[in-house]
Amino acid sequence: MLSYQHSYHAGNMADVHKHAMLAWMLDYMTAKPKPLSYMETHAGRALYDLSGPEALKTGEAARGIALADRWFPADHPYMRALRATRDRHGPQAYPGSPQIAMDLLRFEDSIALSELHPAEVEALRAALPGVTVSQTDGYAGALSRCPPDPRRGLLLCDPSWEIKSDYETVPDFMAKLHRKWAVGVLVLWFPVLEGAPHRPMVRQLHRQFPDAISHTVAFPPARPGHGMTGSGLFVVNPPYGFVDQANWLSDKFATLCAQP
Repeated sequence: MLSYQHSYHAGNMADVHKHAMLAWMLDYMTAKPKPLSYMETHAGRALYDLSGPEALKTGEAARGIALADRWFPADHPYMRALRATRDRHGPQAYPGSPQIAMDLLRFEDSIALSELHPAEVEALRAALPGVTVSQTDGYAGALSRCPPDPRRGLLLCDPSWEIKSDYETVPDFMAKLHRKWAVGVLVLWFPVLEGAPHRPMVRQLHRQFPDAISHTVAFPPARPGHGMTGSGLFVVNPPYGFVDQANWLSDKFATLCAQP
């Protein structure tokens, strides 16, 4: 349960998908002069070194952000967050979702993060002093905090999916969360793997949330034999314009897949 460490996968194409859409949503929501709450169930760490041995071992960043960097205009919120991290920590630094949120949110907004892995918690607290970081089960932590104050806000649920029961746990968690926090933007990330284990879960989620949006992108495996061939987001209460931004990003991924 505690074996997963994202350092091996930071900056891969799934991160590009997830982080670009997260950055866009936070940027859209902070344009309105009202405070918001931001929460994560499985935060990981805030900062990654793409020149480190973990990233170099898998090569996923080289097949991810290194290729996608040129897709985005300089003023895209994802690029603004990347630039802020690189300016502070060097060109091979990459922000996790907590750091992206820190760079895009405002003083009046609140952040609460859950993470169970002790090393990840230590790194997270070191990178983001003053931010609420709870070493706890992310599902229980989120439910205990909802509804948050302020009620306007976004939650990112980003499990490792190493625990196969997550596919059964997540729909029930999302339903309970929505009952407690009906106005929250609930964002679930899931991998697209060989055999498509996500499909029954997504079908169940659509039955529970018929107005929600599911967005998936495909990409070539990062290396021979790598089982992840895409990335998915399921979003309850998506911000206005989400579909247009998602379609724009889908076109970028389609171009990548069309290359020989």
